[in-house]
This record gives sequence, structure tokens and C-alpha cells, in this order.
Amino acid sequence: MSKLRVLVVGASIAGPTTAYWLAKAGANVTVIERFPKLRTNGQNIDIRTVGVTVMRKMPGMEAAVRAKTTQMEGISFVRDDGRSYGTIRATGNPDQQSLVSEYEIFRGDLAQILFDMTKDNENVKYVFGEQIASMQQDGKGNGPVMVEFANGNLPTSEYDLIVACDGSTSRTRAMGFGCGVRDHVQSINCWAAYFSIGKDLLKGSKMGLSYSAPGGRFIGLGPDPSGANQVVMMGINPRDDSNAAKPFREAMKQGDDALKHFIAKHYDGVGWKIDEIVEGMMQTGDFYANEFVQVNPPCLSIGRFVLVGDAGYAPSFTGGGTSLAIAGAYVLAGEIVRHKGNLGAGLTAYEKRMRPIIDDLQKVPPFILSFVAPQTAWGLWLRNNIFAFIAWTRILEFIQRFFAGAFASADKHQLPDYEWVA
Repeated sequence: MSKLRVLVVGASIAGPTTAYWLAKAGANVTVIERFPKLRTNGQNIDIRTVGVTVMRKMPGMEAAVRAKTTQMEGISFVRDDGRSYGTIRATGNPDQQSLVSEYEIFRGDLAQILFDMTKDNENVKYVFGEQIASMQQDGKGNGPVMVEFANGNLPTSEYDLIVACDGSTSRTRAMGFGCGVRDHVQSINCWAAYFSIGKDLLKGSKMGLSYSAPGGRFIGLGPDPSGANQVVMMGINPRDDSNAAKPFREAMKQGDDALKHFIAKHYDGVGWKIDEIVEGMMQTGDFYANEFVQVNPPCLSIGRFVLVGDAGYAPSFTGGGTSLAIAGAYVLAGEIVRHKGNLGAGLTAYEKRMRPIIDDLQKVPPFILSFVAPQTAWGLWLRNNIFAFIAWTRILEFIQRFFAGAFASADKHQLPDYEWVA
């Protein structure tokens, strides 16, 4: 096991976590990232259920995450005049979280924490500004994989295992599975844009605000430790309309400026604070947008090639992507070390162990999208009044755990303890 040579593709969340655990399994790990440096921007994400379990197995990580949380106290749902009709707060129990997580953190901050936990490990090497040009493994998948790199930062080399951790539209998955980039990717006809604005529309409050308008339009406004505000704008379309997300995709192909104008037009006239938010969006330098998708390949590995995180099981709207990535990295390395000397058996056991967790965290309850952002004014009025009632009666703390697997108890999925080499 000590001589296992592993190439990990992607240095966001799944990649560094995979490197951490594979190094503990005794492997020599090289992590490549196509961007020239670590990306430290991105939207707020959270760690839940199995992610919390694994985080607590990584000394120092929980404290580092707590030091970098967004510090949002809750979410207040408001009407167009700014009046609140319901509020959700954190439960105070990280083992049974609400829609507001105890471990909400900006993606870039979590990436930095994981990078810092691995960068000085003698068994981990990071190479930025590099990606795979081609890879070849024998027909039986029993031998090492020959990898040629695109940018010359690494020589053509053999690896015993290739781990794709490069997101839902993984180029590495397309190479390893011999498929298209969007094969095995299912759109749920929803998209989101994330950015910060310099103006503090929350006026110093740590309480986030949420506003919905007809047409499946949703706006979230949250605090930023810098004093700015973080914004998410969602476009939620009926799932049975296969062309609903096409205009968003077309705008995305044209670049950020075209996408900003598309979103501004989509939200024109919705009221509330939209004019100030759109003005801030046009000026921001950290704009990021993507489409919500689920990834469901027929298997998680082929020969000496394996998927971890969004590349293998992006959950879309459920909020479990970060936790799945962290758990997947842990289970992959653990099953490899448990099946020492039989890599194929370790990869098979990884998929068997992860499958029920993936199935659970990928579940999108049929009503949740309509509840988050109704399509009609009547639906919005009904949603607001129902939500106001359940918030007033405090039964929300009970029913929200059934919205998706991501809100279940942290001990729902019992992960095994592994015997690590290092």
C-alpha cells in the first residue's frame, strides 16, 4: 500500500479531502488543479450528517471550520414590503441541523482549510495550472494508468489510481468513462448565481433575508464577515419543462456579462431590494453562476479510475454535496486500506458503502422546489401563509428534517472506523 501512486484531479473540496485520507492510507498522492492557484472564492456551503462525522475524524478541522463560519444567525422570510412572515434559526445541535447549518462556510474558506491540512504532508504534492491531456489503462483495468499532461508541469507518468474530483461536469470523468461531459448529468431545470455586493442591505444584522417572487424567482441575502453582503439569486423552473434552463445555458456560454444581463432581465420588476441587488451584481468582481444538476453514472469506478464528490454523485438542490464529497473521500481511502493488496476489491467496497448514502442525499422531495419558489402569485400567497403558520407553531423544527436526507441526524449513516497506516 505504501507504494500506491495516486493522481487526484481537482483541488476544491473533494480533492484535498481525498488526498488527506489517501495519505493516511499510505499512498503517494499528486493533486492537480487546472487553475493556476487555489480558488478561494465561491458561495456559502455547509457540512452536515456524514460530513460532520468525517470532519470530526480530522484533527483540527472542526475548530478551523467554526472559526470561519458565516456567522449567520438564521433566515427571515420577507414580503415585498420587507415584513417578515417566518424565521428559521439554527438548532444549536450540529448533529441535528435545520435548514440553517451550524457549519455554514464559504466554499473558498473550506478549500483553504483542507489545502492547509494537506500541503505540508510529505505524501501529498500539489501541482496547479495542470490537467490531463490523455490517459490509457490496459483493457482489463488491472495495471497502472499512463497519464499525459496538457501543460508540461508534470512528465508523462504511470499511476496506480486516478481519482476524478473535478465537479459535476468533470472532464476527467468523460475521459475515464469514454463519454461526453454532460453524459450522466441530469438537469433539474434550476440555476443559481452567487456574488457579493459592497452595500450592506442587512444594516449590520446577522440575520439573513429570503424573498420570493412569482415565476420561481428566489433571492437570498446573507451577511459577510467583511461587512459586505452575500447574495444568491435562483431561477427555479418546473421539472417537467425540459427546455426551461436552456436560456440560462445559452447566456452562460457568452460569459459573465451576458449572464448578468440575463439575470437582471429575469428579475426585472420583482420588487423588494432588487434594484440595489442588481446594481451590486453588475459591479461585483466575484460573480459565479451554475445550473443545479444531479450526476448519476452507472458505476463509480472503471478499472483504476474512480469518481469522488460531484464528479460521481452531485446531489443538486438538496444541500448535501459537500458532505457527500467529504464522506466519499474518507470511505474510498478506508476501503482501499481495508482491502490492502486488492485495489479492485477496495473500489467495489467503496461503491457498495457509498450507494445508500448517495441515494439518500440525492433525494429531492417532489414539493420542495415549488415550496422554495412558487411559479404563480396564488402559489406564493399560499406558501407564505402556510410557512407563517408552521413557523408560528414551531413545528418547522420537526418537519424540516424530512425535506431531504441532508437534514437528517448525523448518525443516520454509520461510517466504519478504519485502521490507517500513517
